[in-house]
Amino acid sequence: MTANWKLPSGIFFFTRIKYTSGNWDTDQRMPSNILHSLVEYTTIPVDEKERVIELSSEEIYKSPFCYLSGHKLVEFTQQERQIFKNYVKRGGFVFVDDCNHDIDGLFAKSFEKEMARTFGEEALQKIPNDHWLYRCFFEFEDGPPTTSFELNGWGDDLVHDYLKAIQINGRIGVLYSNKDYGCEWDYDFRNKRFNKIDNTRFGVNIIVYALT
Repeated sequence: MTANWKLPSGIFFFTRIKYTSGNWDTDQRMPSNILHSLVEYTTIPVDEKERVIELSSEEIYKSPFCYLSGHKLVEFTQQERQIFKNYVKRGGFVFVDDCNHDIDGLFAKSFEKEMARTFGEEALQKIPNDHWLYRCFFEFEDGPPTTSFELNGWGDDLVHDYLKAIQINGRIGVLYSNKDYGCEWDYDFRNKRFNKIDNTRFGVNIIVYALT
C-alpha cells in the first residue's frame, strides 16, 4: 500500500495517555507488539519505545497517535479536558479501549459521559462496518474483529459488532472500543506464530488510518 504518512518527526511513536483519574497503565506489552506489527507489515519508520505523556501536558500535540485505556473512572480535569479537545480538533487521533469490555461498566459510562461533556451529547456515534478504517490496509469485511475476551465470563458477555467514534470534519479523531483489544494484543510478539491469523492486524489498520 502506498500512503503519505503524517509523521511530523519523521518517525512513528506510540503514545500512551496518562490521565489523573482511574488506571491508565494497562496492557503493558501491547504497544511493543503493535510496533512489531508495523515493522513486519508496513514501511512506516517506528520508534520501538512507547512514550507516556500526561494529558495535562502540551507535549501531546507532538504525537500523531495516542492510546487511552483503563478499567476505572475516566474524569478529566479542566486542563486535561481542554488539551484533549484541542488535540483532537487540531487533527490528532486517540484510540480508546475499554479494558472491562462492558458497556455498563465504570470505564464505559464515565468515558462516554466525559466525551459528551467535552464534545457534546451526540458527538460519539457508531461507525458503519464498511468504514474506510476496516479497509485502509487489511480487509475486515465484517467490521471490527471479535476478541477472545468478549465472552470470557465477565464484562457484559456481549460481542460488540461495532465501534464508536467522534468525527471532526468527516475524519475520526476519537475511536472508541468496548472490545478490549488491549488485552487481546497484550502478549509477547514472539507468540504470534501460535496464531492461525495474526490478531494484531487490526491494530495496524488503526494506526495506518490515523496517519493517512
